[in-house]
Amino acid sequence: MSINHPELAEKFATNVERMKWHDKALWFVRVKRDNQARSLDEWEELRNTADKIKSHTLSHLDEYLEVFEKNAQARGIHVHWAKDAKEHNEIVLEILRSKSVKMIVKSKSMLTEECHLNPYLEKNGIEVVDTDLGERIVQLRHEPPSHIVLPAIHLKKEDVGTTFEKFLKTEKGNSDPTYLTRAARAHLREKFLGADAAMTGVNFAIAETGGIVVCTNEGNADLGAALPKLHIACMGIEKIIPRLKDLSIFTRLLARSATGQPVTTYTSHYHGPVEGGEMHIVIVDNGRSKILSQERYIKSLQCIRCGACLNTCPIYRRSGGYSYGYTIPGPIGSTLAPSRDLKKYYSLPFACSLCSSCSNVCPVKVDLAQQLYLKRQDVVDAGYLSPTKHNALKMATWLMCRPKLMDFAGFMARKVVPLLPRALVYSKFNLWGKNRELPPFPKNSFKELYKEKKGIQ
Repeated sequence: MSINHPELAEKFATNVERMKWHDKALWFVRVKRDNQARSLDEWEELRNTADKIKSHTLSHLDEYLEVFEKNAQARGIHVHWAKDAKEHNEIVLEILRSKSVKMIVKSKSMLTEECHLNPYLEKNGIEVVDTDLGERIVQLRHEPPSHIVLPAIHLKKEDVGTTFEKFLKTEKGNSDPTYLTRAARAHLREKFLGADAAMTGVNFAIAETGGIVVCTNEGNADLGAALPKLHIACMGIEKIIPRLKDLSIFTRLLARSATGQPVTTYTSHYHGPVEGGEMHIVIVDNGRSKILSQERYIKSLQCIRCGACLNTCPIYRRSGGYSYGYTIPGPIGSTLAPSRDLKKYYSLPFACSLCSSCSNVCPVKVDLAQQLYLKRQDVVDAGYLSPTKHNALKMATWLMCRPKLMDFAGFMARKVVPLLPRALVYSKFNLWGKNRELPPFPKNSFKELYKEKKGIQ
């Protein structure tokens, strides 16, 4: 079944109050990001360097993956390869069963969300506890994350209070953030102490050292990986960086872009198992090689999952994460999802105003606006565009290819539309005007003003 983004977005936007504070909350994070970027004179130099490192790595990805495997194994780490989500889940389950694991604690990992690991393990009798607070909240609610960095950004504190009241038996009607945080800590502490294994994602995998780096703000990955004797880390093939000295480039960019802070509270390095324990790394493809083979879209694999494009996107902020129907929403998700299944996600490239704000804030300089524009062409070429939209675009193309007719149409619109009754202008046929207001019509067109300014006849 295809994902209809406009239809799902409309459901989110129906609650106008929620839409407005969702928009405001994310823009607050975007402003923090801008302040942090302006505080570094070398910000653009860092972005350029990160772009070069990622581009170089992707062009030599097979080599760096082999180097990483060799160096990781030398440190006593077991390395596994998975071609897709199914194989990834089976490998993880096999490892857990070999150690008779009944419960695992897991820090935030978008890859495991992508592979739908949680329901798979639960179906096979293993309890999975997400330990990132936002992830735990949505897990208790049986919801996926709506944001790749802020999983519960779509919920208010009152929603969290109600959730904790139901599942953690907190005080009825108490939505004080401090109280709820303490309740969550007490709840999770028991899980940490009782866990048989820990699972983390991977922010960066360093080929040179064979180690991995996980960036968190809550310390849950550290605590989870330190207590049990078994640690499983899951990573996409694109997480590789060549050298340890490259890491500082990305850590200076990541937190500033994600949450508007100079650095994550915890930047955790794992270079082997705990004493007397085991460490496993599962390296996953799951469609990434397909994207790697597409020259037009290869740069989307440079993404470091900071969420900056989501925070700035006027569409995402007003439509919510669930309107995308994909693990990763927003501009980057609208690029990645159609690369996996164009027929299912054909509407996502059109969930974009082509304002290029996402491209402007991306710390690794992925030109997302350009990629989404190209994806639209793919949708049209594949014949997935609805007849209504296809015909509308053909008519617009026909009109814009006739400058004199275009000028006349603009002239008539400026004269006639302001005189029409509002009910006629904002009728059921004007879908564009459902949540928008037309600006005041100027007396003259830009072309007329330009000619007047330049004295052109």
